[in-house]
Amino acid sequence: MKIRFITTGGTIDKIYFDALSQFEVGDSVIQHILTDGLVDFEYDVVSLFQKDSLEIDDKDRKTLRDYIEKDDATHYVITHGTDTMPVTAAALNGLEGRTIVLTGALTPARFRTTDAVFNVGMAVATVQVAKPGVYIAMSGQVFEAGSVVKNRAENRFERS
Repeated sequence: MKIRFITTGGTIDKIYFDALSQFEVGDSVIQHILTDGLVDFEYDVVSLFQKDSLEIDDKDRKTLRDYIEKDDATHYVITHGTDTMPVTAAALNGLEGRTIVLTGALTPARFRTTDAVFNVGMAVATVQVAKPGVYIAMSGQVFEAGSVVKNRAENRFERS
């Protein structure tokens, strides 16, 4: 099974930017995570956006959906910012014959302490065993699209 990774930006790819502790989305770290993880499956990486998820709008979601709809792959892991991840997951619902798992990080992957590697690993495992549909793999759990929210106060994902 080949897995197509689609990167859209978000905290997982953020880099430290300036003396005011500002961050901006940098190049995707997914290739580094997969290489360091010594993965042994066929995959490729496609970068569609480098945006904070608060900047991803309905036009971007349509671009992502259109890309997947026209693509020949069946298994996708999408890295995405956490703030609007549930909205994007809902926008991808109904794509027949595809298993899609969105994931990201609550802290940048470039930080020494990050949830990025764990979340990517969960997404890879989920996309290999889940039935076709759209899922979010975050906070040590897998959620079906439409049944998850980000609890900003607790900084975690939970069932809605």
